Amino acid sequence: MGVVVRSALWGAAVGTLLMGVLTTIIDLTVPSDRPPSPVFITVIAIAAIALAFGGVPGAVVGIGVGFIRRSIQRPGQQRPGQPRPAYLPMPQQPYDMWSELVERCAESTRRVAAAVQTVPKSAAKDWLQRISEQLTKELDDVRGIAQLGRALGAVDRQHPVYQRLLKAAHDFQQFENEVGRVALQMFDHPELDEARIHLEVLEKQLPQLSA
Repeated sequence: MGVVVRSALWGAAVGTLLMGVLTTIIDLTVPSDRPPSPVFITVIAIAAIALAFGGVPGAVVGIGVGFIRRSIQRPGQQRPGQPRPAYLPMPQQPYDMWSELVERCAESTRRVAAAVQTVPKSAAKDWLQRISEQLTKELDDVRGIAQLGRALGAVDRQHPVYQRLLKAAHDFQQFENEVGRVALQMFDHPELDEARIHLEVLEKQLPQLSA
């Protein structure tokens, strides 16, 4: 049974009941000079009046309420002449624990590249620039490890793949700090001979970042 039909029946029932009660009260309280009618006739008369003046209007009101309820229950249907929405809501993406660690490594990589750009021009800076570019390649290995974790369907943070990625994020952070210290020293001593030892240490650390 549809919403409109149910609302119409409820409206008719409520209207009939209210009008029946009102008619009965009037019949009992208003004095009359006519002889009292039989109870059966009185009941039929009250029922007819209640149905005509209460049930029918109640059904009409119920139909209107039913149409309103039906339109509210179907908000997703496209009405004629209604403009289409400019965009569809994007489905919510599930939480990806791998992306968080990859992004931490990517942030360190971006900060290292930005730090290198602040160093005065010199042969030592060119070397540090190459180290920064090699760090980007190590980031690709980190992304590959994350893809492995997704492929295995690992959800436990104690999983060996997750632990390795967690270590990589920590190592990237430490490498970023080391680059910052070397870059700061190069402001005072930009000569290659002064920075050579530090640059060699950084270069040796690169293969270990994603290991």
